[in-house]
Amino acid sequence: MGETPGANSAAITPLQQMLASGTGALLTSVFVTPLDVVKIRLQAQQTPFHKAVTADSRPWKRVMRSSKWKCFLYCNGLMDHVYVCQNMTTCSAWYKTPTHFNGTVDAFVKISRYEGLRSLWSGLPPTLVMAVPATVIYFTCYDQLRDFLRYGMGYQGNHVPLVAGALARLGAVTVISPLELIRTKMQSRKLTYGELRVCICSAVTHDGWLSLWRGWGPTVLRDVPFSALYWFNYELVKAKLCERYELLQAPFAISFSAGAISGAIAAMMTLPFDVVKTRRQIQLGEMDTLGAAHLKKPSSTLHIMKGIWTETGYRGLFAGFLPRVVKVAPACAVMISTYEFGKAFFHKRNEEREQRGA
Repeated sequence: MGETPGANSAAITPLQQMLASGTGALLTSVFVTPLDVVKIRLQAQQTPFHKAVTADSRPWKRVMRSSKWKCFLYCNGLMDHVYVCQNMTTCSAWYKTPTHFNGTVDAFVKISRYEGLRSLWSGLPPTLVMAVPATVIYFTCYDQLRDFLRYGMGYQGNHVPLVAGALARLGAVTVISPLELIRTKMQSRKLTYGELRVCICSAVTHDGWLSLWRGWGPTVLRDVPFSALYWFNYELVKAKLCERYELLQAPFAISFSAGAISGAIAAMMTLPFDVVKTRRQIQLGEMDTLGAAHLKKPSSTLHIMKGIWTETGYRGLFAGFLPRVVKVAPACAVMISTYEFGKAFFHKRNEEREQRGA
């Protein structure tokens, strides 16, 4: 995710930076998607419950065509879910399925057992579609901004990677936000592409195209500080480790270690905003699919935070702590070390090409 300025940085072209960051994004996405799925499931779940209501209930008049139909409202371990049926025996068997998760390991086991092992990689296609351009934009912009601030503007000090990281992340989040919304919906529950299309179209119909940027606010509040903290700590830890071992350039092991440490610190400090982002993006869920836009809850960041605090206390704001940290630390380590390795590879290749040309 960046390197100390010098000849190595000058020798790498923006295109080569894009290739290095894109490769890292592919490897990291495949590696961390199961952890991301579990994190989202744990953040989205509430205390499970079920309740039968008749078709006469006003909110469901459009849904129920027969007065004999019943509706069960329960939480399947990830969100409130509405299920309509006529046969009480079928419903009874359905809502007793043990899908409430008691922790990270329990979520891994139950998702694999009841939904199939492939469900742990649900949302991977949009993750890859999102990760590659987002990472290319983010990493390339960071390197270019950092070098511009240091060499173009003459700024020095630890604040340079902090500012460059924040600005680069702000741009990447804005561009990729609609794909992030789609990815979160696919991971929060099993959706066919047809159901996903209905959900997205319903959101656009009721709230306009800006609804595709639902969650942009808390995502920015999470990712921009995360990026600033990450780059600040990464550059600092990497410099300290290189100084300790008397190295002019960080090898793979130091880049990996610095990435893991800085990623874990940033993940812990920004977790509440990650919880809010997940809650806000999955609000469309079943209600939008049923066309019941008037049932949507207020979705401001502050309101969701207050609601989580009221329901579960401060622990609710740190839901998914373990899978997020377990995901982010190695993800940052894999990403940064792959990126640095890629840049070193291209730098060496450029040097050899220059020598042959000379």
